Parts: sequence; structure tokens; C-alpha cells
Amino acid sequence: MIDPAQTALFLVIIVLTILLLVLGVQVFFILRELRKTVDKANKVLDDTGVITESVSGPISGLSSLATGIKAGAVVARLLKKRASKKGKHE
Repeated sequence: MIDPAQTALFLVIIVLTILLLVLGVQVFFILRELRKTVDKANKVLDDTGVITESVSGPISGLSSLATGIKAGAVVARLLKKRASKKGKHE
């Protein structure tokens, strides 16, 4: 009827099937946690982008202000030189 080798082989197949089923469930949970982690990391990166944009706006404004002051100083220096040349000619 049933040989001992067949019984052992049948038991091994059942044990391996159960182990693979458990392993598949564990992989499913790991992949689900990985997806949650990637979603959180994506949200953090999006927030970082928003923060960077909100900081870069005022800094750009300060840069423009500094450039305007620098240009104004050059114009004032030129006007001062002209005024001093007019004062010497008179």
C-alpha cells in the first residue's frame, strides 16, 4: 500500500507548503510596511520642497534689494564726482 518513503515525502511536501505559505504572508506584510515607509518619505520630501520654496523667496528678495542698494551707491558716487567737478570749475 503506502511505502514509508511515500509517507515521508508527503510529510515533507506538507511542511514545505506550510513554510512557503507563512513566508508568503510575511513577505506581504514586509512589502506593505515598505509601501507605507515610501509614502511617508515621499511626504517628507514634498514638505521639504515646500519649505525650500518658502525660504528661497525672501532670500531672492533680499538679493534683489542688495543689488538695488549697490546700484544706488554707484549712482550716488557718480553724482558726487560730478558735483565735485562742477564745484572746482566754478
